Amino acid sequence: MLSCTPAAVLVLMVASRDWSLFPIAAGEKNLKSPQNVNVEIVDHNFILKWNWDDEPNSNVTFSAYYQNPDKMSNWIQLIGCQNVTGTKCTSTLTSITIFEKIRVRIRTEKGHETSPWYNVSSFVPYQIAQIGPPEVQLEAEDRAIKIIISPPGTINSSMWVTDSFTYNLVIWKNSSSVEKINLTVYHRDTIYDLSPETTYCLKVQARLRKQKKIGSYSPVLCINTTAEHIPPRPKNVEVDAAYNKYVLKWDYPYENMNFQVQYLLGYYKRSPADYSNKWKTISDCKNIISRQCDLSKEIKEGIFYLRVRASNGTITSFWSERKLDTNIKTRIDPPSIEVKSSEDSLSVYIRENSGKSEKIPMSQDYPLIYEVTYWENASNIENKMIVKEKLCKVSDLQPLVLYCFKVKALLESDKNNKSSEFSNVVCSKITPVVLWSAIEKSPCHFRRTNRRLYN
Repeated sequence: MLSCTPAAVLVLMVASRDWSLFPIAAGEKNLKSPQNVNVEIVDHNFILKWNWDDEPNSNVTFSAYYQNPDKMSNWIQLIGCQNVTGTKCTSTLTSITIFEKIRVRIRTEKGHETSPWYNVSSFVPYQIAQIGPPEVQLEAEDRAIKIIISPPGTINSSMWVTDSFTYNLVIWKNSSSVEKINLTVYHRDTIYDLSPETTYCLKVQARLRKQKKIGSYSPVLCINTTAEHIPPRPKNVEVDAAYNKYVLKWDYPYENMNFQVQYLLGYYKRSPADYSNKWKTISDCKNIISRQCDLSKEIKEGIFYLRVRASNGTITSFWSERKLDTNIKTRIDPPSIEVKSSEDSLSVYIRENSGKSEKIPMSQDYPLIYEVTYWENASNIENKMIVKEKLCKVSDLQPLVLYCFKVKALLESDKNNKSSEFSNVVCSKITPVVLWSAIEKSPCHFRRTNRRLYN
């Protein structure tokens, strides 16, 4: 299998030359073949380069052909690479299957004379293709820059038609003393929290993460943000998330303002199409005076983009936007615990905290499990166990020794291991009795099997 480094030009050299496979045409004995032929593919452009130093003024030309060895026996002219007078030609991949292996060959021609073929080792176009620079358009706002990115290639290009790009953006103030900032953006995006009336410069490169392909940067573009808009956009926009409840909050410097909140499904951002008409207004936040909006009725699990703007009559601010990923943002409140001593064990009782604004226990919508941690008070060696029940009995403990416990809750089905903070720490110890009996296996899977006698 071929491999390539995106930043480098892949040179495909001939693997072997068995001239017996290629009959020598009459008169070609004295005409030399091209040398050091390499293939470079950038987006949909197929670029062939070679060396030919013999008789530079001899009026020779070069022609290249390709073949799919698994599907055809004949060779097809490489359009744009016929009767070329220089040492480079460019074709397009419109007629070439980019996911199938092809072979390329090229020869020198002079009148009726032809040289032997120079054969390039077979390769799959998609595997060696490099990503070119995207096209970028900018529009300035007072403290933001709107970006429209056209993916690399052309509308008719087949190279990246099945791929979904992400884009790395580098932005900086137009001053060499200011540090550059790297951001991940989408086809249509906005950079917020910039300074008004300031010149910013930026460049963008496309990426295919799964294929580990990184493209070249676009030309540097610079733009001036405008004077601060009146009224200003809402600031400090954040999402307060607890379990399945999401509340968007923001700050605003003026009173007697109304606010509108909208949301956008996350996958629209990844599409190159215009999604400006896909924003939906939160039904309870069409025209509110409060500086917060409960999104819980309309925002469920997934990735969303939220935006809010202020208005006063016909005067409206720009939007302020935030991203919400419910898988990351959901908060689990720590449980509370109580530890009770018996003659042979310590029992840990776990109670859920529903959160400040959530009346329904979280476990009703999100099954929880619990990590129980305990240790001797005089030691820093911790023991941990995972339990599903809210009552855990721990045996195999030493009497008259003070043990301390803390518990945190985890989402049972969460692959990201999302958890709460630990509960309060509670310490207790077993009170010894005259006779200890064999203890059956506890819910925490600890078992005591020996007998001890204490006075």
